[in-house]
Amino acid sequence: MSERFPGKDLYPHLFSSIRIGNLKLKNRIIAAPTSPSMITTEGHMTPEMNAYLEEKAKGGCAVVTYGEAIPHSSTGKSHNKQLQLDSFGVRQGLTESCRLIHHAGGLANIQLSHGGMYGGLASVGGDVDTGEVAYGPSDMMMPAGEVKEMPKELIYEIIDSYGKAAKLCKDVGYDMVQVHAAHGWLFNQFLSPGINHRTDEFGGSLENRARFLCMVLDEVRKNVGPGFPIELRLNGDDFLDNGLGLQDYVEVAKMVDDKVDLFNISCGNHEDPAMFCRTHPNSFFPRGVNVYLAAEIKRHVKTPVACVGSLNDPAHMEEIIATGQADLVEIGRALVADPYLPKKALEGRADDISPCLRCYECFGATGQLEMIKCTVNPTQGNQLLLREPNPAPEFRKKILVAGGGPAGMQAAITAAERGHDVTLVEKSDRLGGNLHPAGAAFFKEDIRILIRVMEKRVRKAGVKVLLNTEATPEFVKMFAPDTLFVAIGSETLVPPIKGINSDKVLSAIEAEEHPEKLGKKIVIMGGGLVGAEAACSFAADGKEVAIVEMKDDVAIEVNSFYRGGLMPHVKESAELFLQTKVKEVTEEGVIAENKDGEFLIKADTVVNALGLRSPFSKVDALCDAAEEYRIIGDCKNVAMIYQAIDTAYWTARNI
Repeated sequence: MSERFPGKDLYPHLFSSIRIGNLKLKNRIIAAPTSPSMITTEGHMTPEMNAYLEEKAKGGCAVVTYGEAIPHSSTGKSHNKQLQLDSFGVRQGLTESCRLIHHAGGLANIQLSHGGMYGGLASVGGDVDTGEVAYGPSDMMMPAGEVKEMPKELIYEIIDSYGKAAKLCKDVGYDMVQVHAAHGWLFNQFLSPGINHRTDEFGGSLENRARFLCMVLDEVRKNVGPGFPIELRLNGDDFLDNGLGLQDYVEVAKMVDDKVDLFNISCGNHEDPAMFCRTHPNSFFPRGVNVYLAAEIKRHVKTPVACVGSLNDPAHMEEIIATGQADLVEIGRALVADPYLPKKALEGRADDISPCLRCYECFGATGQLEMIKCTVNPTQGNQLLLREPNPAPEFRKKILVAGGGPAGMQAAITAAERGHDVTLVEKSDRLGGNLHPAGAAFFKEDIRILIRVMEKRVRKAGVKVLLNTEATPEFVKMFAPDTLFVAIGSETLVPPIKGINSDKVLSAIEAEEHPEKLGKKIVIMGGGLVGAEAACSFAADGKEVAIVEMKDDVAIEVNSFYRGGLMPHVKESAELFLQTKVKEVTEEGVIAENKDGEFLIKADTVVNALGLRSPFSKVDALCDAAEEYRIIGDCKNVAMIYQAIDTAYWTARNI
C-alpha cells in the first residue's frame, strides 16, 4: 500500500484519472455547483466567494464548480444575488476565481443557469429584484403571480446570451462550463409537458420541447470550440405527476449525447419544499438515494455520467464507480462540511472527515446572512479571514475544559492544537453531551458519526480526558487552570405545570436515550424542533404520538429548507394540537386547553420537550473559581449545534 497516498489503494476507482473533453481529471470527484450569496448587488464575485471556491480546490477535488451564473440577467435572475455574466465589470472577479482554483490544484467549472418563470416570480432564493415580467414556456398563473409565454425573439436572444456567456467564461480562464437544465429552472420548464403547452416548434413532442436546450448546447459549442468540455445538469426524474420520468430523461439524454462531454444527473424541483429535500436529500433519505437515476441514464449514453445525492463516504463513492453506476461523483454539502474530504480520503484519513448533518444551515445562511455557514465546520465562510496567520500563543497555558459536549470537545481540540496543555472533565461516562439524544433517532446517524469523529480528534490532539468527573468549584480551585472553559451544557426547563413531576413524565433527553421507558401512547409537550423530531422517532417505533404546542405550528424556529422536508414526516407521525397548552398531567394523560376549552389527551408517557435553560448559577460559581474563564455552548446561551461548535472554535483559537 502507498505510504503517502493509501487512498489510491483503498479507493482505486475514485482516485483514477479520467479524460473529459480536452481535460484530464486527477480523480473522479467534482465539487458540485454551489452558489452561496457572497456576490455583490451588481452580480460580481467577491473575495469571500473566491476564497470559498479556492478552499475546495485545496481540499483535493479534481474540478470545482461555481453554481447558477446567469447569462441573461434581465429575465433569468431567480435569486436576490446571483453572478450575472452580462454585468459590466464581471470579468475581474471571474478571472480571480479561476486563478485561485488553478493555483490550488483544481480545474474551474461554472454553471450557466436561467430561472425561467422564476426570473420574474418570487423563488426559494429570491423575493426582490425579480424581472419585470415572468417568462415561461406558456401563459399560466402560479401562486406567486402571472407567467407570460416567452416570445420566440426572446428565446433566440437567450440562446445567443448562453453562447456569449460561455465564451466569456472560457476567455477568463474557466476550463469547462455546465448548462443547468434541471431543478425546475428554464430548460426543465420547457421540457415539462405539464408547463409547456406551446404549439410552435418549442412545444408539443418531447423533441420539440427539448429544442431550446439543444439549440443552447449548439450555441455554447460554437462559442467555446471543439474539445472544450460542456457538462449538462439534467434531471433523472421530476417526481411530479405532470413532469418527466426516468425513461423520458433517457430519451432526452440520447438526443444530446453528442453535444456534451459530461452528464450530471440530479432530480426534482427547488420550488417544492418537500421536493427540495429529495433534490438535496435530507436525513430521512439514504445516502446516494438518487444515484440509480444516473446509473440508468449511463446505460443508454456513451458520454461519461456523474451522480449526486448527499454522498460523503469515500468507500460508498468507490463502490458507485467500481460497479459502473457512474463515472464520477459530484459532492455539494459534504464539501461545505469538510472541503478536505478528497485529500483526507487520499491520505487514508476517512475517519477524520467531518460529516454533513444534512441540516440545511448552509442553505439557510444564504438568505439569513447572505453568506455561508456550516453546523460542523466553524471555518466555513471564514476562508478569507483564515488566510491571515494566527499568532502563536504567548505561552503554553494549562487549560481546563468543564464539559464534554460539542462545545467542550471543540474547545479542547482547538486549544490543544495550538499547543496548550488541555484537560477535559466530563461528569458522565462518555463524551458527546446532548449530541447523544440528538443523534438517537433513526434518521440522525450523521450526528452519531460526528460524535465519533470529534472523540477521535480529542484523542489525537493529546487532550487529557477525565470521565465520571464533575468540575465543581472546588475541583477548579484545586486544578488551578490558567484558563477555564465552562461548557457544562443546559438543563431541561420544567415549568410550573401541575403533575409535571409525575413518574410518567420524561424529559425529551431521557425519552430519546431510553426508549424502553416509553409507553404505547405518548404526548409530547412542546412542538419545537426537539419535540417534532422526537415524534418522528417515536412513531417509527410504533408509538401513538400527539404534540401539544402553544404556537400556530411546530418546528417554526428551524430554517425553511430543513423544515420543508421534516414537516411531512411530523404530520404522518403525530396528531398536532396547535394553539393549545397543557394545564395538568394526570394518571390518564394530559389535560389540555385551547379556545374551545379543556380536554383530555390520553397518554401512557408524557415527554417534556418544552425547552432547555442555561444553568447560570452553576456557571457563575465555576467562573468565580478561576482566574480567567470563557463560557461556551448551551450554558452561555441555549442554541443549536452550530453555535456550540462555532463559538468554541473561535474562542479557543484566540487563547
